[in-house]
Amino acid sequence: MESPLFTHQREMLEMANQVFDIEKRAKKMDDGHKLDRNLRRMKEALERVGILIHDPLGETWEETRTDCEATISGDSLESLVIQEVIKPIIRLRDNRILHMIQRGVVIVGSQA
Repeated sequence: MESPLFTHQREMLEMANQVFDIEKRAKKMDDGHKLDRNLRRMKEALERVGILIHDPLGETWEETRTDCEATISGDSLESLVIQEVIKPIIRLRDNRILHMIQRGVVIVGSQA
């Protein structure tokens, strides 16, 4: 029998993406810190049902990386880092196994 979590995977994925978008927008707002507690609780609730949201902003980019789809910004291909995250990496924890249910969509550029 399929897990109820897998049955509602699309809905949970949409909810995780919305939480990520709200968190991203709150960081740009002057009083966005007021939402921190609510966003933390929403992320914790998602984690309790096995949905893990990973924001790879600032991480090193290499062509061998398979958890993100990237667009390279600029001319240099040296010291690439993730400069913007359009969609986060989302994983589903099923017992001790992590399944990637969404690859991140990112923009990378030279750190220099």
